Amino acid sequence: MAKTPKPPPPVEPARVRRGYFECRFGQLHLHNSMPPGGGFEEGTALLCIQDSAGTGRTFAPFMALACRDRSGYAPDLPGLGESDPPGAFPTVAEYAAALEDFIDTMRLRKLDVVSFRAGAFIAAELALARPEQIGRLVMVSVPVPQQGQRGEPAVEANLSEGQRRLLAALRQYPARERLSRLSQKLLVLRPKDDLWEATGRIREVLPAARVLDLDIPGEALFASAPARLYESARDFLRG
Repeated sequence: MAKTPKPPPPVEPARVRRGYFECRFGQLHLHNSMPPGGGFEEGTALLCIQDSAGTGRTFAPFMALACRDRSGYAPDLPGLGESDPPGAFPTVAEYAAALEDFIDTMRLRKLDVVSFRAGAFIAAELALARPEQIGRLVMVSVPVPQQGQRGEPAVEANLSEGQRRLLAALRQYPARERLSRLSQKLLVLRPKDDLWEATGRIREVLPAARVLDLDIPGEALFASAPARLYESARDFLRG
């Protein structure tokens, strides 16, 4: 009598660790993960870019799922979390350049990028600066301004100095013009949050972008629904 084959063992979640790397503004703190078996070559590395009101820790539950077959990195942007602050008021391109410093230090040949809210604009600048190196883009809740506007105004009460500097850069950022130049494959996840309408405007500047509406609330999305986000982006990231 033939033996019933054993089911494959469950895939372990990736272990998320922390570390520091040098960038043009000083030390860059990040959360990073590797596949449970170790090694960096299983899949394209994943870079996660936070919103102005968070840190790289935002992505830890998501990375535990998404990085079971690839390495992953989620930095605190300069001046936020435990990363050193910039000496002045950087532009969005300069925030992206700090991430380029990290990419060069790690000698990462190819990257996919996941971004959340305002982090989408830093992801866009990174993709425009490194078109051959940045592969697929996943943007979650993108604050695309209306025609003729730039960054949306923000309430500045109780903000840290790092947040004020980042928001100052975002207010000057020509988001629609820069987003329209992207050539990478793009998946936009659109949860039911305060950026529902703004995220839908991505179709005005990038008609070819794939937009997936999600029937989940957007608040603390990467903490409350990491599995749903991973399932929504998994096949796209695998190509």
